[in-house]
Amino acid sequence: MHLTDTQIIEWLTAYWFPFVRIAAAIAVAPVFSARLVPARVRLVLAIGLTVVIAPLVPAATIDDPVSAQGLLISMQQFLIGLVIGAVLQMVFDAMVVAGQTAAMSMGLGFAFMIDSQRGVSVPVLSQFFLVLTTLIFLAIDGHLALIMLLTESFNSLPVGEAGVLRDGLWGAAMWGSKLFAGAMLVALPAVAALLVVNFSFGVMSRAAPTLNLFAVGFPVTLTLGFVILLWSLPTLQQAVVGMTSEAFAFLSGWMAG
Repeated sequence: MHLTDTQIIEWLTAYWFPFVRIAAAIAVAPVFSARLVPARVRLVLAIGLTVVIAPLVPAATIDDPVSAQGLLISMQQFLIGLVIGAVLQMVFDAMVVAGQTAAMSMGLGFAFMIDSQRGVSVPVLSQFFLVLTTLIFLAIDGHLALIMLLTESFNSLPVGEAGVLRDGLWGAAMWGSKLFAGAMLVALPAVAALLVVNFSFGVMSRAAPTLNLFAVGFPVTLTLGFVILLWSLPTLQQAVVGMTSEAFAFLSGWMAG
């Protein structure tokens, strides 16, 4: 089979630029970017999705994909995929921050373990929230919605020189505030309840100075913290589903304009 230079350039134009966007999204998107998923698996998944998606999207009109123009477009596709994956990853990061906040109030701030998503040490409570968030994300087919969003992104943001404007990047950066808002939404019930408990122990220490608050207060605070977390688990589920829906809605609007 004899391949001409024109055919090779057409294949590169049709598959290379979608591959860059898809690979960048998978590299940082939740679940797919976990350290438990080998890099080879992510690479094979990105190639497989590119083979399926590339024929369905509008082809880019570029004369030479290895020129300076092609390099600029590749960087734009990488940036688009990076934003798509990072916005969804913020949902998981919000749960990690919520776990850290609640753990500090409960007295579990010293209990750490390795995060399977990032490979760094996080409180045990954050890891618990992260596992629940992953299960909820898979249960609502978030991974399939991500693949669908990547497919639709080539229609909303076709491969070309236009790329993403500065206002679009600023909007994606401002959406990062949802990380802290979502974290407080999940951790606020436990933090507020434990604040009342600690305030009660402060009153007790004034009334009975000889009382060993560390020996009495730590088990009580820990036990009440677990009870409050058990009571607030439905709130965690609603927060994850709500933030995931907001993330997909934001990305759809962000790509549309």
